[in-house]
Amino acid sequence: MSETTQDELNEKLYSDDKIGTTTYKCPNCGGEAEFDAKTQKMHCLYCDSFFEISQDGTVTENELSELLKDATVWSDAEVYQCKSCGAKEILDNQEVAMTCPFCGTSNIVKTEELPGLKPHGVVTFRVDKEKASTIALNWAKRKFYAPRDFKKSATPENIHGVYNPVFTFDADTDNTYSGRLGKNYTTTTIINGRPVTTVHTRYFDVSGRQEIKFDDFIVQASSNISLDNIRAIEPFKTNDAPKYKTDYLRGYSASTYNKSGAQCWDECKDLMAKRIEQKILSKYDYDVKSYLNVKTAYLKQKYKYILVPVYVGHYTYRNKLYNFYINGESGRITGKTPVSAWKVFFTVLFCIAIVAGIAILSFLT
Repeated sequence: MSETTQDELNEKLYSDDKIGTTTYKCPNCGGEAEFDAKTQKMHCLYCDSFFEISQDGTVTENELSELLKDATVWSDAEVYQCKSCGAKEILDNQEVAMTCPFCGTSNIVKTEELPGLKPHGVVTFRVDKEKASTIALNWAKRKFYAPRDFKKSATPENIHGVYNPVFTFDADTDNTYSGRLGKNYTTTTIINGRPVTTVHTRYFDVSGRQEIKFDDFIVQASSNISLDNIRAIEPFKTNDAPKYKTDYLRGYSASTYNKSGAQCWDECKDLMAKRIEQKILSKYDYDVKSYLNVKTAYLKQKYKYILVPVYVGHYTYRNKLYNFYINGESGRITGKTPVSAWKVFFTVLFCIAIVAGIAILSFLT
């Protein structure tokens, strides 16, 4: 893999042969334009004018069988990779190209042609970078267990807007099940003059059929951000997403997916299976699950490949990075902050004191 200098990178990013270059030019002055989250328009960085983005409608579902075939190569984009953490991105902004949004280093090089599917749609950014910084700062200051000096000096760093790749799946599921559940009950006997309570379980068989529909069930398609973090900042309005246009990426970067469509569908079925089991078990009053066997038929299977907006940033505290992630559409945030050992210690002591107090009162009464 050959090294690429910053001048060569900038020349490539801003030359006339970059992706859809004519759509990025301001019609008034010919200057570079970026997508503006507040107005949902293109914004010229030179003459400060705004202009509309032509709309091609909203994204539609596709047959799942298409996803499970060998994907064609998406050849109208280029990929750059961080040699420090391995993250791959479609870069289209000089600032983003200089640093990796996931680990903060500037070790960015051009890599191979972008494989796989071209996105069907884009959930656009509606929160701008300034507001994202304010959200991150207020969130850090509200973290109860964070050290006091961290909350006083917390400064969000390296906030970048990244379009994160996800697959969304639709499916009608027809589930037949059988199993054995148990309900606990107690009996009390007198042994040596003292009451002794024993817990027993009364088991019963269950069986039946349960239909469950899944609509736009999101599966994370990149390992750059964990599914738990994506779940924490959901929802994204993937059903109403406009069709993919490179205009929306202007001023941001877009991560590539590194899990195949087949892998994501398998992961989706595992996640759906958990939801299906939860739905079935919610119908019964039970304390113990002996077993539950479920046979699932998947009907009307559809998918979409969508880019969703996420701000990635971090705090630095005592030379350690703490990442946070913000939904670029709604502003929901998740992540990690440092934890004060003293606050945790005193909280544990307080809980122990409460438990001990309750035990003493129970003994005395």
